[in-house]
Amino acid sequence: MKKVKKNALNYIFCNDTYLLHMNKEYLNHDTLTDIITFDLSDNKNELQGEIYISVERVKENAEKFGVSYNDELHRVIFHGALHLCGFKDKKKEDIAEMRVQENKCLADYQKQHK
Repeated sequence: MKKVKKNALNYIFCNDTYLLHMNKEYLNHDTLTDIITFDLSDNKNELQGEIYISVERVKENAEKFGVSYNDELHRVIFHGALHLCGFKDKKKEDIAEMRVQENKCLADYQKQHK
């Protein structure tokens, strides 16, 4: 895991319309998404970013994947932080590794919050 001296993560929970606007304006993508992560770190010793999450997408994905809303929300929260730690999800092998890391984070979180 990435060692940092300074961190600041801001999670912004929004609806599909707002996140679609962000996706179009900043990433030139005209598609719905559950999360957009902006890395605001000034150097490698920092972990700073803004993570936008569509609660509507999270709800729909939870139903689609047959998991609870809370589990899907936590998965997406960890997904954004993992992006800031350098994990990618564009290539098939990167997606697989991202899922492994998400599952580790979820398991650790669930173990601590039983």
